[in-house]
Amino acid sequence: MKKIAILGSTGSIGTQTLEIVRSNPDLQVVALAAGTNVEKMEEQIREFRPLAACMWTEEAAADLRVRVADLDVKIWSGMEGLLETAVIPDSQILVTAIVGMIGIRPTIAAIEAGKDIALANKETLVTAGHIIMPLARKKNVAILPVDSEHSAVFQSLNGELAGRELQHHVIYEGKQIEKILLTASGGPFRGRTRQQLEGIRPEDALKHPNWNMGRKVTIDSSTLVNKGLEVMEAKWLFGVELDRIQVVVHPQSIVHSAVQFADGAIIAQLGVPDMKLPIQYALFYPDRRPMEGRRVDLFALGQLTFEAPDTDTFPGLALAYRAARAGGSMPTVYNAANEKAVQLFLENRIPYLGIAELIEMAMEHHKVTAAPGLEDILEAERETYEYIMMQEGLSNK
Repeated sequence: MKKIAILGSTGSIGTQTLEIVRSNPDLQVVALAAGTNVEKMEEQIREFRPLAACMWTEEAAADLRVRVADLDVKIWSGMEGLLETAVIPDSQILVTAIVGMIGIRPTIAAIEAGKDIALANKETLVTAGHIIMPLARKKNVAILPVDSEHSAVFQSLNGELAGRELQHHVIYEGKQIEKILLTASGGPFRGRTRQQLEGIRPEDALKHPNWNMGRKVTIDSSTLVNKGLEVMEAKWLFGVELDRIQVVVHPQSIVHSAVQFADGAIIAQLGVPDMKLPIQYALFYPDRRPMEGRRVDLFALGQLTFEAPDTDTFPGLALAYRAARAGGSMPTVYNAANEKAVQLFLENRIPYLGIAELIEMAMEHHKVTAAPGLEDILEAERETYEYIMMQEGLSNK
């Protein structure tokens, strides 16, 4: 019986993780954490009967305590509750499906406690990869990627690692990797010009052609910022230089990513666009379990196409490379500026093209801290939030 805890259980990745639990009776949920969706959390508690659950606000936690008073379950709240969820003694693996930099401290705590990590929180490695990866090595903890692209790279590498000692907290260290090919669907606006993007509304950007994701990740996919975050994450996961990570637009979303090796051979992972596959692979690694669902029909597809990303129309990707090369606290600024800008866009307070513009402004404003500790990272996030709000005249001061 493998026992798991989930941060972000009511979101897209969290609910799909619980679908996998339903299909695999040797998985047991021991702790859940979510934001403020009390009704959904109550449903999950009654179905999966965890030992504990956490809500982000104390108000939501208080409501939940009343709703599940008939059950033997501890209810926590806030960051302290997330930390308790992350280190609960009964779990073996923590699924970090929470969105944002809020996931950094619980991930560090879980690693310190010796928990393996099924990582679906990009921000953890983007902003604190220099802290997370050495700590995982020290604690001999596995960092197992859940993002479809990083899982695809991981799966593509496993054949090369057959018969060798695998320390999967540092998956490959780039020793024979010539290039990592991260695929991107191109989002709903692939092929459009900047002029055609001027009137884009949130409801337009939330219509992803292939994937079913949360609101923020869907917006990030449309701007290619999501791919920029994945580039920075891949750098830490696989130990390769930025120049050896290439983004390839693949509209069909069948090739989830690939690795080109030193001899020119390319190994790729293909499948239908379904996040349950990489989630399940992380939970049961190194085993593969049967999974119901659609299969790729190559005859029906007919062809798979690939093209270069348009970084002039979608500058978010180029800004990510710039932030990663600057290093230090700059990736935190890139991520935090995007988080706040996406929020403002979803609230119809800035135009669609304003997302990348605000990211670039924040990066130009920031003075880099070369080797930031956790408090430096959180301070850079706070300062960036304040800067973005001031640019829009929305400061709470």
